[in-house]
Amino acid sequence: MQTYLDFEKSIAELESRIRDVKSLESGDEKNIAEEVASLETKLDKLLRSTYASLSSWDKIKVARHPDRPHLSDYIKNLFTDFMPLSGDRGFADDHAIIGGIGRFKGQSVMVVGHEKGNDTESRIKHNFGMARPEGFRKAIRLFELASQFNIPIITFVDTAGAYPGVGAEERGQAEAIARSTEACLAVKVPLISVIIGEGGSGGAVALAVGNKVLMMEHAVYSVISPEGCASILWRTNEKAEDAANALKITAQDLHKLEVVDEVIAEPIGGAHRDHEKTMKAVEKSLDNALMELSAMSADKIKELRNEKFLNMGNVAL
Repeated sequence: MQTYLDFEKSIAELESRIRDVKSLESGDEKNIAEEVASLETKLDKLLRSTYASLSSWDKIKVARHPDRPHLSDYIKNLFTDFMPLSGDRGFADDHAIIGGIGRFKGQSVMVVGHEKGNDTESRIKHNFGMARPEGFRKAIRLFELASQFNIPIITFVDTAGAYPGVGAEERGQAEAIARSTEACLAVKVPLISVIIGEGGSGGAVALAVGNKVLMMEHAVYSVISPEGCASILWRTNEKAEDAANALKITAQDLHKLEVVDEVIAEPIGGAHRDHEKTMKAVEKSLDNALMELSAMSADKIKELRNEKFLNMGNVAL
């Protein structure tokens, strides 16, 4: 069943009307077909106009939509012969981060990313995509393995942030995030990051220090969640929408600020409405990025990545 966001009330009503007309038992199939076609044209225009004028707060709602494709969907649709590699070889296997080797269009790649889960059971298993230190240490292990065997790395970012629990802090959460960021900078293979939903705080940056940072059209990427920002600045979550608008978290804002390199267009109405088109768009962008980077030497790849992040902030506002 389709899940509608609060700003999609008119869309929900129109789609309900289309379903009702399609279910009519009438001998006049021509008139029914014409009415359905007319309503679908109106729906297309409504979706386009609605999603062309989303606020930053609306974008957050879309980025958090439960039906958006998750890492497991991308692995299933974009990679073949995927073999998961588990554990940090020190404490445990963190299910919030999935990693392994697979093939992208025949080329071996290392895939690492956040998995939120798609139902109650899987969300609990994957801790809603909020990694603990052992998750980041698993990522470090896989980054180093990929670099050792000259395998390009593709990361998928989708997390509200790193897990803030007491146990995670006791096991060195901040240090693990910093080491993962350092590992991204150190590898001498192409590293491409795709922000597919939420890119929250250091938990996102730890997997997103790539030669190419791609971002879905309706994804968000921020130093802190709007709720967290509001609770610090105004001491109330009721100001979260104001915080969202001030943080410049949308793909369009971040592309303008040169934080991300490319915005990947989503199907009309968001990635959750058409997984197949979403996969094709991401596949094309990944293919282009890999082709561009594959022509460079290992030292050049590392040098350009370091320069990219050292130069951030030198943008006229």
